[in-house]
Amino acid sequence: MRSAVFAGTFDPVTNGHLDLMHRALGVVDRLTVAVASRPEKGVLFPQEERVAMIREAIGKEPRLTIEPFAGLLVDFARDRGIGIIVRGIRFVSDFEYEFQMALMNRRLSADIETIFLMPSETYTYLNSTLVKEIARHGGDVSSFVPDSVARRLQAAAGKR
Repeated sequence: MRSAVFAGTFDPVTNGHLDLMHRALGVVDRLTVAVASRPEKGVLFPQEERVAMIREAIGKEPRLTIEPFAGLLVDFARDRGIGIIVRGIRFVSDFEYEFQMALMNRRLSADIETIFLMPSETYTYLNSTLVKEIARHGGDVSSFVPDSVARRLQAAAGKR
């Protein structure tokens, strides 16, 4: 059985992230979505809430699990017997960073492979930072994120 991990901050999860999760499930048998703590990034939502948002958005998908994590992704993968890291590539600029990370991960754990997936062209421009900025200014984010996430973003923007 081929198991992979797709890691990110997912602050918040977007339709682009969900697209990549579904694409990954087309390539592997099991996918673990690893939600990074990353307090240094100044996240809007706590880690557990980001995990919950993904669970709500995905629904019941028996081949997909969602877990919080901190530390090195290769350690997380190795501890769970996962041999593949999935990374999304939207632009050439993404590739430079992701290629460097893949080589470092290979150096840290030669038995874990990285595969790159491209999202649907519908989502190539999409990222969580832009979505948060739109929400912060009262814009409509409903076409970028699941409905439950849009509601949480509106509530968070209203608290500011």
